[in-house]
Amino acid sequence: MGFMKRDVDDGSQRVPAQGEAAEAPHAGSYEAGSLAGIPNSGRDRIERMKQETARGFFTSDLSVNEFLLVKQSGFEPLGLVLGSSIYHIGFQQAMWNQNQEMGVLTQAMYHARELAMTRMEEEADQLGADGIVGVRLDIGRYEWGADLAEFIAVGTAVKHAGGVLHRAPNGRPFTSDMNGQDFATLLRAGYRPAGLVMGNCVYHVARQGMLASLRQLGRNIEMIEFFAIGTAVLATSTEHEIEKPALVLPLTG
Repeated sequence: MGFMKRDVDDGSQRVPAQGEAAEAPHAGSYEAGSLAGIPNSGRDRIERMKQETARGFFTSDLSVNEFLLVKQSGFEPLGLVLGSSIYHIGFQQAMWNQNQEMGVLTQAMYHARELAMTRMEEEADQLGADGIVGVRLDIGRYEWGADLAEFIAVGTAVKHAGGVLHRAPNGRPFTSDMNGQDFATLLRAGYRPAGLVMGNCVYHVARQGMLASLRQLGRNIEMIEFFAIGTAVLATSTEHEIEKPALVLPLTG
């Protein structure tokens, strides 16, 4: 067994039957304007956000400094967007006396994050955003589901105030884990985000070496996930002038 997707969108719950693929039809891809991956509650929230944006209001997890720098860079925050995927964690048979990657679990962890990211992008697309800044990918575990894990992607959707399209090469809103300061610095240096890239590996550590050392510390660990994330960038200019750091002295003691 690997991971089994538990679809909780629209209040329904369904676990695929034995041997049935756990792939979601919109995993990692969607058509422009699609609502396929957004549950009913999310669709209602998107409609409220559209109305609030038209009145000049928005939600965001940007700090004051980040907000001002994003605005200074020519982008307007539109709202906080999110996506989630709840997975049931199964079991993968393996040779437990060997160090090895758990390929089924690696793919499941990647797929679960991809689902969450796609749904977040769908929300941003519904708001007409050019991209999403400050993206965070979190995993939540809860007492009501010991074998369940919720994969969450959240960030602030932004749109260029001058109408210049800054979307990713595939036409979808760009994603970036950069904070507002780094995002503004990147733009001034002649680059722009293309999209969030990630890689992961679930690895089984055999009962020797590192595992023995961990157990001496009171930790019972046999499987570890290594996760790497970053933002791919594109050049927007042939000249890339990096600003010199400025000395700032605080006025408070």
